[in-house]
Amino acid sequence: MSGPFHINTPLVESVGMSRRLGTTVYLKMESSQPSGSFKIRGIGHLCQQMEMQSKGIVCSSGGNAGMAAAHVARKMGLPATIVVPSSSPPLVVQKLQDQGATVKITGEILYLQVWDEANTEALRLTETEGLTYVPPFDHPLLWEGHSTVITEIAASMGQKQKPGAVVVSVGGGGLLCGVAQGLRGVGWEDVPIVTMETVGADCFNAAVKAGTIVTLEAITSEAKCLGAKTVCRKAFQYSQSTEQAIISELVTDQQALHAVETFLDEERVLVELACGAALAAVYSGVIQRLQDEGRLPRPLGYLVVIVCGGSSINREQLANLQKKIPRPT
Repeated sequence: MSGPFHINTPLVESVGMSRRLGTTVYLKMESSQPSGSFKIRGIGHLCQQMEMQSKGIVCSSGGNAGMAAAHVARKMGLPATIVVPSSSPPLVVQKLQDQGATVKITGEILYLQVWDEANTEALRLTETEGLTYVPPFDHPLLWEGHSTVITEIAASMGQKQKPGAVVVSVGGGGLLCGVAQGLRGVGWEDVPIVTMETVGADCFNAAVKAGTIVTLEAITSEAKCLGAKTVCRKAFQYSQSTEQAIISELVTDQQALHAVETFLDEERVLVELACGAALAAVYSGVIQRLQDEGRLPRPLGYLVVIVCGGSSINREQLANLQKKIPRPT
């Protein structure tokens, strides 16, 4: 396949979100990607640029990066081994197998296993099996691929009509790096980025507060696809730069789940909890609060929320989350 593996996703106005915020909100629908999330942009670009070994690729992922790697490998005619933490739902394992990937599950204790342990095993397989390692979020080619999400927005809206802010979820930081790079590439480096994480999967926010990269002791959030214990160094460097405003915010699992449910009702699209963190920037009043605090302007101009999507969600998984996450009293 000579062209890109990703598609140019819709940029649509959300009437419900716009009404809540009092300004126009556009949704960049990365949930429409062939693999279900934005990850295919970077991973597809990386796989096309790297010299792939005939033995195949290996990727560590709790879901979305693995789905993208498996999809790309299948299209390229390469075997794929995806190493997932044991916290990954059966839905993810089945989807990966449907793509033709070999799935290796790490860990014996369900609730303790997160991406970091899976990555250790993927790196081991790189050495012992001669597989080509595809990182899920920490590589310049990934960021270059992810930056196309901004290029598409600029092409749709016109470069002179720049957004007031862009909202992204952050796990390991790959999408953030791509968005920051993309904004600079189209001359929008003065557009603030609002990064959203859930409490308990907040390695970027912890690093911003500490002024240095930190490693979380554990991932306690149910948003497992945000579950990297340490953010990539490039994302942290962007947060320390004075050239571009990055505002790091947190929401609870309850707020992220409420956002997923509201988004399903209003936009008729089901996304995973990690994506709900970004949606909660509007649904839980984060953007409005930042305006009240003077950290974002009022009027804002239009807001872009990157709907990163997610492959680890269906009705059954949503019901499980609704049982696990207590409602506010």
